[in-house]
Amino acid sequence: RQCRYNIYDVTLHADAIHRGGGQIIPTARRCIYACMLTCGPCLMEPIYSVEIQCPEPAIGGIYGCLNQKRGIVISEERVEGTPMYIVKAYLPVSESFGFTADLRKATGGQAFPQCLFHHWDAIGGDPMDFDSKVGRTVLGIRKRKGLNAEPFPFEHWY
Repeated sequence: RQCRYNIYDVTLHADAIHRGGGQIIPTARRCIYACMLTCGPCLMEPIYSVEIQCPEPAIGGIYGCLNQKRGIVISEERVEGTPMYIVKAYLPVSESFGFTADLRKATGGQAFPQCLFHHWDAIGGDPMDFDSKVGRTVLGIRKRKGLNAEPFPFEHWY
């Protein structure tokens, strides 16, 4: 996404019959793959914006549950005239499975979450390092799609 490649000069075959995409596309593809590998690729993950309504005694359980799930608390606001609080946080979608049940267990059923997609965020780590969590994710995806276990090195494309 949001990549642009400018081709400044091309020497095509002299015969019109031999000119076409088949002459430039394979070469350009290899060059573009090499550029992508040298730019420092990263994986992106979707992030939910979570709004949790709860009474004051349940706030500790909310913070504990969010910390277990890599959540980040943005704000904590008291609703005027009531004993209720609204806690707003960011939560990775991959960590949201079972979040409601864990939150209810941690707060004794007093917290009520609402999740809404908010943005995409880069996952820390190098996807080309297969010992890291991100690298293992890449290997799993490649295996599921039937691709080579490890992507070709830079030297293959350049």
